[in-house]
Amino acid sequence: GAAVGVQGKEQRGQNTALRRSSADGPGSRDGFSQLHVLLPVRQEVCDPLAVYSLLSRKLLSQERNPPLKEIIDAGLLSRFVTYLSMDDEPTLQFEAAWALTNIASGTSWHTKQVVANGAVPAFITLLASPLLHISEQAVWALGNIAGVINHLNVLISLSYLKTWLDVGYLRNLTWTLSNLCRNKNPFPPMSAILKVCETSLLHLVDKDILSDACWAISYLSDGDNDRIDVVVKTGIVPRLVELLNHEDIRVMVLYPPLRSIGNIVSGSDLQTQMVIDAGVLTILPRLMRHHKASVQKEATWALSNIAAGPCRQIQQLITCGLLPPLVDLLKNCQREAVWAVTNLTSGGTVEQVVHLVQSGALEAIINLLQVKDPKVVLVILDAINNLFMLEETEKFSLLFEELGGLDRIELLQSHENEMVYQAAHNLLEKYFSDMNLAPQDLSSFVKGSLVNLLILD
Repeated sequence: GAAVGVQGKEQRGQNTALRRSSADGPGSRDGFSQLHVLLPVRQEVCDPLAVYSLLSRKLLSQERNPPLKEIIDAGLLSRFVTYLSMDDEPTLQFEAAWALTNIASGTSWHTKQVVANGAVPAFITLLASPLLHISEQAVWALGNIAGVINHLNVLISLSYLKTWLDVGYLRNLTWTLSNLCRNKNPFPPMSAILKVCETSLLHLVDKDILSDACWAISYLSDGDNDRIDVVVKTGIVPRLVELLNHEDIRVMVLYPPLRSIGNIVSGSDLQTQMVIDAGVLTILPRLMRHHKASVQKEATWALSNIAAGPCRQIQQLITCGLLPPLVDLLKNCQREAVWAVTNLTSGGTVEQVVHLVQSGALEAIINLLQVKDPKVVLVILDAINNLFMLEETEKFSLLFEELGGLDRIELLQSHENEMVYQAAHNLLEKYFSDMNLAPQDLSSFVKGSLVNLLILD
């Protein structure tokens, strides 16, 4: 239930899937069979291509310009995929998986070549390998391929893997789940969302696992209310809010659960209330004063979605002390704070808007009318229009003029943006064309239900 107004509730966008080569992670650090010489395999598989698959590790480990296209052009991909099914030759099986993982870490064209040669079903089968290093390499490969494949079988297969596995494996597993959930074309199926949310990865202590698990949730909750509903009904909202208080204040741990919370409060009033009931409003003031601007912006975006809700939720954010940090961010020209103020002026009661003005928001948004971004200026003008629509219009006009608002709006009539010019002109025509009160009439404000609180010291 977004409030009526130009903004309302809004979701963040997401990026495309990430890829990494085996040289970047556990494959090179944790002793995944670092070959410096050829390992023996049975004679019947020792054809030239089998030998080349073993040599491919060194070729693909080159930091600069590994010969990905040359290996593809040599027709080796189909042979590597064949080796993935050779359970009785685990060395060859692993080397082929390693090579395909690195090739899939290239461009989307390289990744699609791996998929086109039938690697995905083979890797899904390898998830069940009794050899942990081979199973983990399959997880890693699927993470690199995530951007160009259908999610369902992979997501469900991964979500059944046990969380008692070692930390290195679980880091790869969670990273792959996150990449699969990131893919929006097509969107992950509801059944897969449910399986991922029901894993216990969010309750582990490793920071890398927590970060990627929360990113997965943020991607899954970035959709319509039905998708958000699947996420919240798994009961993970309290854990997400709890992670906002994590002892590790680094952004890598804090940012993903905050993004997830922001997505959820972009949903229905009921979904937003679940987040409020979990205690998020007591944490947001601290996050809005975080030393990292990116965290401040994300926290304020979440607040702006809550401010687009019904007046009872607006009252809760006022009671929890969200207005002072909001006004501080307005003074720092943060656009998310502008959105929050506009939503609050649209859906709040007279008393709630009075609290907002008392906190210094009106003076702050008037000062922001000089920013260059026409979208921000239009949103501010919408907020000002909402304020004028409350009551005591003529007297509020005088207060607005006292704070320099009239001068700022008059200047906007020469703005290069046609929409800004028109909005400013409309405000002047509507509220200032017949202004007859003298400045001394400001003293009468103390008698009005609205203006009694609007007088500024």
